[in-house]
Amino acid sequence: MHPPALVNRSERAHDSDAAIRQTDSDAALARLSAVRKGYLNDRFINSLVPRAQLQPLRPPLINIGTYVRSEAIDRLVEQWLELSKPEGQLCQIVSLGAGSDTRFWRLMEGPWKEQLGAYFELDFPDVTLKKAMAIRNPRSGLSTTLGPSELDLGGQALHSSRYHLLPCDLRKAPADIFPGLFKDHLSPGLPTLLLFECVLVYMSPEASSTLIQWFVDFFTPSTQTPLPGTLGGAVYEMFGLEDAFGKVMMNNLRARNISLPGAKPYPSLESLPARFLRNGFTSAKALTLRNIKSNCIEPSELERISSFEMLDEVEELNLVLEHYAITWGVKASSDVTVSPWIEWGLRPVKQELD
Repeated sequence: MHPPALVNRSERAHDSDAAIRQTDSDAALARLSAVRKGYLNDRFINSLVPRAQLQPLRPPLINIGTYVRSEAIDRLVEQWLELSKPEGQLCQIVSLGAGSDTRFWRLMEGPWKEQLGAYFELDFPDVTLKKAMAIRNPRSGLSTTLGPSELDLGGQALHSSRYHLLPCDLRKAPADIFPGLFKDHLSPGLPTLLLFECVLVYMSPEASSTLIQWFVDFFTPSTQTPLPGTLGGAVYEMFGLEDAFGKVMMNNLRARNISLPGAKPYPSLESLPARFLRNGFTSAKALTLRNIKSNCIEPSELERISSFEMLDEVEELNLVLEHYAITWGVKASSDVTVSPWIEWGLRPVKQELD
């Protein structure tokens, strides 16, 4: 959430992919910190962070940003699962650039367990290799929730009855890799939610558009699937980096050998829904994290998290939250205006009266 600190020259020598992979470690450490401070509940994150008990806490700014991001995406996921209930269908979730995310395990211990048909996580091969090793480690407890599983592709892939960990480079042509990767595990007939958490911004606009379009085509009516499942997508990433604050963020990232080619087409909040709309989605909306924090989280919950630690950098927090957004979109098989999926999305909460 917070613009990365400057690093020394030896770290700059790392290749750009290694630098991108490091951002997942940053996110995992931020989540671990937010959990330890009480912002979030996640008993699984310790199993995916090396030497978790020795990691230092993050500043309040990062803890709050991590909380808002997680709370918003959790609500979108839970709404998606809830909306599929009346149709009597299980849901699929595809997390692209999943890294050290623990959402599958949290869902499997919650009220949505029976609604989840399949959960896919895709990331760089060395990321999935490490995650597969952590999952198979009997001390982690991850395999207990997962159930029986099998390794594949030299340990870089892992499959269970509902969970599939798949290695790939998302920048490559999906038509060349996805059919052999998903095989028959991904069904075009079920409601499916795509999650992109800080991944498309590291890709070229052309590559990210091609990636989304592959899923749009997969969930388009065909002879084999005349009534495909509803397709949804949620993107979390930074945007509007042309102002002074954004340029500081970009410079700090360049010092880590990280570039953001996917940010340039999105200079404003209003530009973000186009990512989905130009690729055949029926509807799309976007909100900044600042707006989500102010309007979509209950005042009682904001009061709860405000008690954990003092925040002196209120203005800086607002600047950071204004440069991150969540965009969500739906490609419905029927008219979205009469579809239950029109209800899916982040909405303002009723303000509590004194």
